[in-house]
This record gives sequence, structure tokens and C-alpha cells, in this order.
Amino acid sequence: VPSASAQTLFVWGLEAVPGLEHSLFSAFSKFGPLYSVRTHRNAAVAGPGYYAVLKFYSSRAAHRAQRACNGQRLFQKSPLKVCVCTKQRAFQMPVLALNSNKCQELANHYLGFNGWSSRIITLQNVSGFDNENEEMGKTLQKRSLKYLCAVEVTIPTHGVRSRGVGLAEADIENGEDPLEFVTATRRVQKLAAGKALSSAFQKILLVVLDTGKVAVEYNCTQEEPTDSLTEEELKGLIQVN
Repeated sequence: VPSASAQTLFVWGLEAVPGLEHSLFSAFSKFGPLYSVRTHRNAAVAGPGYYAVLKFYSSRAAHRAQRACNGQRLFQKSPLKVCVCTKQRAFQMPVLALNSNKCQELANHYLGFNGWSSRIITLQNVSGFDNENEEMGKTLQKRSLKYLCAVEVTIPTHGVRSRGVGLAEADIENGEDPLEFVTATRRVQKLAAGKALSSAFQKILLVVLDTGKVAVEYNCTQEEPTDSLTEEELKGLIQVN
């Protein structure tokens, strides 16, 4: 699960059928997990109807879907036209990591809901001191929340373990409001845990074979110093830093 780079299909000749995006998802997800499905109305010069942009995690799945669905009616009266988008951008875009929800979606598809697990090793408040700002003769307390989380992902049948660390922060405008403080704390904790989970998944490679079987490898090239620490050492390091 290295990144959010996906293979794109362009689908046109779509009719205005009820639940169009759901119909597309149902038809194309049979070939592999979809990263996203987006439908758009045709431009006025192109006449009535819609087109769609579908993104697969797997290039192999996208090509299989294109070959099987191009020229087929599927869920409408007229046949669809499907092509693989091969045009490259004029400049290189930065490769973004998959967010934690997408990582879990992909892991569930290829490994099964019981094929992997995750646990939080530590979740600690690493906030600094409050900042005092003078504004119109009044002293306002602006609290800054910062949490650091360490997560471990385990894939037992393949003997793979991977750790990830995530940091999240947010400012609380009204530090005296307990409800706002609690709400912000939960939000920052959840965000830190999500970043840590995503970080752990970046070191795991899912290799989908032609037979449909999935091989799992740990990507040692992305190994970090914290990976070799014990849990107590990791907690202590976070507390010190």
C-alpha cells in the first residue's frame, strides 16, 4: 500500500439512470477495489448524458475491467465506451500516501477483515505551553493541542509487523471552554492515530498474483529507527522528545 497513485478509467456514453454512481461501482468493483468513482454531466456541445472517471488501486484490475466492459450495456440500454487513461501529466506531482480509511479498505479487500489487525502502542500529549496573545487590551488564552501516536499493524498469516508514527495538532481558540477542549482533544487524537496507521501501512507491500493469491512483504527500504525499539523504549523516546 505505498501510495495513492491509481490507474484511471474513462467511461462515457452514460445515460441518466437512477443511482448512476452506485451502478458504476457495482459493475466495476467486481474486477478489483475502486479508489474513487466520479460522474459528470456532458458538456453542452457533447449532447445529453454523463461521463465518469473511475480510479482503481490496481493497474491489472483496471485493464481487466476495460476489456470486459467496453462495448457492453451493463446497467443501461446503450453500450458503454471504456478506455484506460494513459496520458501523463506535464510535470511530476508529489506521490501522496493513502489515508488510513483507504488503507483499511484495501487491506480488508485483499486480506479479509480477520486477516490483519492494528493496535495503538502509545498515544501521548506532547503539547507545549499555552501562548498568551494581547488583543485590544485583553489577554486571551490560546491553547495548542499536539498528540503523537505510535501504531503497530500485524498480518499474522504472513508474519509481517509494521509500525508507524503520526503527529497531529490543533489550536483551541477558547481554552477556557471545557467542551471545546474535550472535542478538540478527541479530534486530534483520532487524527494522530489515523496518520500513524497510514504510516505503518506505507511499509507493507501487497503483491497480487495472476492466480488471485496475495503475497505480503515488509518494505525494509522505508524502515525507521523507531521500528527496532521495544515498546517501553518507544514510549520513553516519545516522552523525552
